[in-house]
Amino acid sequence: MAAVIQTNRVLECEGLACPLPVVKTKKTIEDMNSGEVVEVRATDKGSVADLQSWAKRTGHQYLGLREESGVFRHFIRKSSENETKPEVKYPHTVSNEELSKKLESGEKIKVLDVREPAEYVFQRIPGAISVPLGELEQKIAGLNPDEEYYVVCRTGTRSDMACQTLAERGFSKVKNVVPGMSGWDGRTEQD
Repeated sequence: MAAVIQTNRVLECEGLACPLPVVKTKKTIEDMNSGEVVEVRATDKGSVADLQSWAKRTGHQYLGLREESGVFRHFIRKSSENETKPEVKYPHTVSNEELSKKLESGEKIKVLDVREPAEYVFQRIPGAISVPLGELEQKIAGLNPDEEYYVVCRTGTRSDMACQTLAERGFSKVKNVVPGMSGWDGRTEQD
């Protein structure tokens, strides 16, 4: 029998895709007291990596996850003011148009797609390497820190988190592609 987890708030994010579960969680946490726990319910598989990464970057405590009937139940405790960290955006970005021009010119570019596999399968930049954000930590050893990577997701949020993770691990030639696939009008491929 599973223990009942006491929460102070429940945030319904079912049916919402990145970046909305993170945006709504951030807003909810701002209105809570230190030590209080929010349960975030989401159906987007990407919310697992997104919310864990967001909590780590901001200093809030990601307590855990329970999955029930396709709903991911995330439990996050608001940290005290002296435990939190200011949210920082990855500073090195490139627009969709800039990346598209580089690709069209024939430049040899490594595009790292950090979306979920289902997103990648149905529409991706030709030649993009799929490494979902939730698997980046495990697969980072297979990437060359001396290579230049253009990191893409749906909106630029997950790719921002991925760029920060890569930079922390010594990757110095990383660019976040914004706004990402939601605004991509260059060539694509699919399985």
